[in-house]
Amino acid sequence: MTSPLSQAPAEPRPAPARPDAVVAGPTFRFTVLTSRLIRMEHSPTGVFCDEATQLVLDRDLGDPGPFQVVRGEDHLEIITEHLHLTHVPSLGFSRSGLNVRLRTTTLSPHGGAWYHGDAWDPQEAFPTNLGGTTRTLDEVDGRTALEPGLLALTGIAVLDDSASLLLTQDEWVAPRPAGGRLQDGAQDLYLFGYAQDYRGALTDFFRLSGPTPLIPRALLGNWWSRYHAYSDQEYLALMDRFAAERLPLSVAVIDMDWHLVDIDPAIGTGWTGYTWNRELFPDPPAFLEALHRRGMLVSLNVHPAQGIRRHEEAYEAVCSDLGLEASHGADVPFSVGDRDFVGSYLSRIHHVLEDQGVDFWWLDWQQGGTTTIPGLDPLWMLNHIHYLDSGRERPAGPDGGLRRRPVTFSRFADASSHRTPVGFSGDTITTWDSLRFQPEFTATAANIGYYWWSNDIGGHMFGVRDDAMAARWVQLGCFSPINRLHSTRSVFNSKEPWRYSRDARATMEAHLRLRHRLVPYLYTWARRAAAEGVGPVRPLYHDHPHQEGAYAHRRTFLFGDLLVVPMTAPLDGVTGLGRETAWLPEGRWYDLPTGRRYEAGPAGRTLVLSRPLDRLPVLARAGSIIPLAAGLDEAAGDNPRELEIVVVPGGDGVFVLEEDDGSPAPGPRQTARTVLALSWSGAQGSGSGPAGEAGAQGRIDDGAPAGPAEPTGPRRQGAVLPDGASGQDIARGEGARSADRARLSIRLEGGSPVVPETRHLRVRLLAAECSGASLEVGASEQRRGLSPRSVAADGFTLGAGVLLDLGELSHQELEHGVELVLEGAVEAPAPWREELYGLLEPARLDYLAKDRAWEAVERGLEGTALLAELEALGLPEALRSAVAELF
Repeated sequence: MTSPLSQAPAEPRPAPARPDAVVAGPTFRFTVLTSRLIRMEHSPTGVFCDEATQLVLDRDLGDPGPFQVVRGEDHLEIITEHLHLTHVPSLGFSRSGLNVRLRTTTLSPHGGAWYHGDAWDPQEAFPTNLGGTTRTLDEVDGRTALEPGLLALTGIAVLDDSASLLLTQDEWVAPRPAGGRLQDGAQDLYLFGYAQDYRGALTDFFRLSGPTPLIPRALLGNWWSRYHAYSDQEYLALMDRFAAERLPLSVAVIDMDWHLVDIDPAIGTGWTGYTWNRELFPDPPAFLEALHRRGMLVSLNVHPAQGIRRHEEAYEAVCSDLGLEASHGADVPFSVGDRDFVGSYLSRIHHVLEDQGVDFWWLDWQQGGTTTIPGLDPLWMLNHIHYLDSGRERPAGPDGGLRRRPVTFSRFADASSHRTPVGFSGDTITTWDSLRFQPEFTATAANIGYYWWSNDIGGHMFGVRDDAMAARWVQLGCFSPINRLHSTRSVFNSKEPWRYSRDARATMEAHLRLRHRLVPYLYTWARRAAAEGVGPVRPLYHDHPHQEGAYAHRRTFLFGDLLVVPMTAPLDGVTGLGRETAWLPEGRWYDLPTGRRYEAGPAGRTLVLSRPLDRLPVLARAGSIIPLAAGLDEAAGDNPRELEIVVVPGGDGVFVLEEDDGSPAPGPRQTARTVLALSWSGAQGSGSGPAGEAGAQGRIDDGAPAGPAEPTGPRRQGAVLPDGASGQDIARGEGARSADRARLSIRLEGGSPVVPETRHLRVRLLAAECSGASLEVGASEQRRGLSPRSVAADGFTLGAGVLLDLGELSHQELEHGVELVLEGAVEAPAPWREELYGLLEPARLDYLAKDRAWEAVERGLEGTALLAELEALGLPEALRSAVAELF
């Protein structure tokens, strides 16, 4: 039978290792794939596998390097640069018969050795394996056990591929040959012995199992999803309301009510369906086109378990394809292991709907793990066929003769699921416990190379309304791999920001706007994920594997190079602050929303961070460069014409912005790289106070144009100081690092047609000021004077600083390179006295206590002396902790 996925032969796909890397005996075979990765096979009949499997696509990973083989009577040793394997053939693959030791040290004092049969206990008192992910969060309230990942403090992890099927050249599956199957006693294991070289482990995992694909850019914007029986007009009106509120959306998810659900009970429930409900959607192509005109991709939810039934528009065509008599009205059972059924299922149903405008499918499969092919998980096969089919060549319509970038949206099936993004983590229960686990769950999945989880942001079902929790969840969504607002069928449970209290609404809106603006930054990391295997969202220990502090606080994670500390607990009733403990790696860091500066020594630093509802700690290293979309009106899927480049002062840095044409596999001619390089060097000096406190000329909010000039004076983050306290008074004593002359160079490399003909650029210096600036344009050798403009903090996502408008720059100018020169550039971190006032002012404390606390500040107390006085005055620990952070 012909595969619906490929015209290639139906033979198993070869995936042999290098012959000189194989060490074999009658019942065993070991393959040295690298000096730290060994395949271990056991077969009582001597049948071994050289074909691709569901997990493994390639076993030739290049020269594994030299290794030594020591054979004796009933004894075998394989010694590589990093590993020492010992096997006793007469004992088989058993704890006594097979073990591997690392030849290098690990962080775990009891690690460095693996014995066959070792199993990870997720509840262990002292963590060894760092965890991976799990199939779904359905029915989970709070924490759940995770499957093991590839990274371990012991330095060794094992992937078991014994149960997987073979992949055929036509993209189907086939059983392993008799004697080489799990039920025959065969085992097929891959041992990763990378110690704390976590990047190396993931790199070789992707070489073995295939890379994580490049996802469509539009998926990185904001998604709207709600289980609600929308009509087409109601849905479009909602999208227009979001646009009117300046809340950009890039993906529209239509839950199951798009299809007929009120069907004859004699043929089952309405959960499975493929026929539009014409009462709600009388003209589906027009509806889908209307969403496309709004710059959105569209996904429809499907529950395919109940097959094709007589009420479906495609029923007769499917019956004809399969040689069934439609007049009998019998169900066509769902059979994902049947090539003929799958071919009809795709061509008669999904292709027809895709021709109408559906971009990708939400595969909502929860119906067991059995198929007509023994050992085949239907979820895995659904993910596999839909992902590959979505990238097929379209024979007709506007995409005729073209291929799309493949994508699907479904639950996690196994360790190969990174090849079929995006992941749907299941129906999240709406509680603080669920919110508290979600950042750890999402980041930890990077330990098994699964980078693109989409969680139900805000919670899906159950729970109670809590506006602060909803706002905190949207903040987390802003820095999640995918930001999909979702809720279950309830007239009271929905995630439109305007349905929440004023403060929660403002916070949600600010972070939805920020997420849209972050797409250029995050898409660059998406391209790095595909090309280099690095996770866009990942635990701190990926980057700092030898620092114990990186393992201590699992909710803290890296978003690109930004360190994010989610606030996952209710606000303190007295201070109105949320608190989280985090570890900060070595270096100088700036908090983007506040402009606070933090210093950490070689061992890093553990600290408690406190924030009101409207802000989330997002820290960037000194010298960081963060390209943002400058406006909100351009679609997230487009390479923006306007960019705002946020520059974090105090260090040198480089960021390479990557963009492409959206094709399935963009090569160099379809890819543009904009190299942004910052040179900021100098010695400690004194600043004249933070930018924005004197001579402010405007305020920038969420990419909107500058408005009228604001009154000058000591104002930051909404805190107004008492009479008589000047900006200079507040800033006095706050050190700053002068660069005298800082430079930011900008150069476009390759693929210039990918980006707009001209680009409007502006640069925002965070927590810094400069006395003057100019732009040197290499192509014309021109030097343009620029007027630095102080900008106030927006109160939510970006602190105060300086804005420089570089104007319109052409391809030619950017290809030759331009350089922004900043004269008298100086760091101007947020002044602690003003920040302290902002903590005291809203605190629900006796006015007398707050007045006495401020009097201590006015007497010149600071640091430990001030903290001691605040304690003596009886100020609560939560407030004193927040004050301590300022120092």
